[in-house]
Amino acid sequence: MNLTPKQFEIVKFIQDYRTERGYSPTLAEIGENLGISAVTVFEHIEALEKKGAITRQRGRVRGITISRVLRAEVPTSTDRRLSVVGYRALSLPLVGYIAAGSPIEAVEDKEALNFSEIFSPDKECFVLRVKGDSMVDEGIHDGDFVIVEKRNRAQDGETVVALLPDNEATLKKFYREKERIRLQPANPQALPIYTKDVRIQGVVIGVLRKY
Repeated sequence: MNLTPKQFEIVKFIQDYRTERGYSPTLAEIGENLGISAVTVFEHIEALEKKGAITRQRGRVRGITISRVLRAEVPTSTDRRLSVVGYRALSLPLVGYIAAGSPIEAVEDKEALNFSEIFSPDKECFVLRVKGDSMVDEGIHDGDFVIVEKRNRAQDGETVVALLPDNEATLKKFYREKERIRLQPANPQALPIYTKDVRIQGVVIGVLRKY
């Protein structure tokens, strides 16, 4: 999905508006804030809906919601592109803290946790489901989902998605040694992988778990 700069601007405005207020802007408010006519806004909204970037509830003035943004093209002399892959605006109420050690007083906190701020939409990311328990000491369990920032380089100690010479992919901690790479599991029962040829596919930036 390729969005024009103006379409991306509209989607970004809708997202920010919903984050701040908890509901969507009207077509008139979009036009007023972005300096375009109501007719132009309507045309862009129609195009965005066809591309699957937004959805609309017919008959509702504030019935626009973000679906997903896959790529927004930003033409320049070098044809730069801003990629937002698999991005979905989502926020949930953050109502306070819960003790995992000594009990603490329960205090309600009326905030919202915006996942689009945690997993920045200006980074190209993808999600993988974990199979196996070699990373349990890092808090990554069988069946978890890892959010991976697409990168071909990593720092020592980062958890990476690594592609081995036999085209097998593995999730391990990355370390450079004198003449080789060590892919270290986070489980004392699993053995490290030593290799001179590895391609980094991405670095883990988050873990999701469904109970």
